[in-house]
Amino acid sequence: MSTLLEFQERFDLSMEALCARMLERHQATIRIRKPAVAIANLARIVETTLTLANAKGFHSMSLRDLTEHTGLSMGALYAYFDSKDTLLMMILGQVVVAVEDVLTRPPPSLEADPAARLRWLLETHLYLTETMQPWFVFAYMEAKAFPREGRDLAVASELTTERLLAEALEQGARAGVFRIADIEMTSALIKPLLQDWYVKRAKYHRRGIAPERYAQSVIDFVEAAIRPSR
Repeated sequence: MSTLLEFQERFDLSMEALCARMLERHQATIRIRKPAVAIANLARIVETTLTLANAKGFHSMSLRDLTEHTGLSMGALYAYFDSKDTLLMMILGQVVVAVEDVLTRPPPSLEADPAARLRWLLETHLYLTETMQPWFVFAYMEAKAFPREGRDLAVASELTTERLLAEALEQGARAGVFRIADIEMTSALIKPLLQDWYVKRAKYHRRGIAPERYAQSVIDFVEAAIRPSR
């Protein structure tokens, strides 16, 4: 089992790195030509948006709130996005891209070992959401108020995770490593265990539970549920 630090050394998910990728994806609409300036301001905008949204709700947050907390003028904000909904989709899109980039590329050595592949998925998902916790809380808590495009994107991302889990479960069931009556339902039931870590993170921190311990507990719980009876 790896550690959170090892995960973070492998994947650069710092605010600056994520905003650099966001700039690359939206360079056609972002009007700032100097990358260093654009990335720095995007980081201020996104960090402030996540803080305000997770405190008071994205739709209660105004662009005036953003100007006050970032120190950027309204005109400067409009150089990066043309509306709050566009900003929302930029942030949500980066969450979706991170899930795709991190979870869809397991080490090649795990291809023939479904049990190890499942453990890697559970552990890596938890480390991903720990590293990007404000982003994932934003996507989870604001989902009901997203515009249709945003809801569809959030659902598609969640289904991606369930599909990856289901593929590992199905591979293990075929190999006789797992005993599962309903693979689709099992993958759907595992997802809330992963979400609980970032949605109710404070509960576990008060108990002194580190990400590594929570990851191992989820792995033990899932494996106990799907292990073939002797």
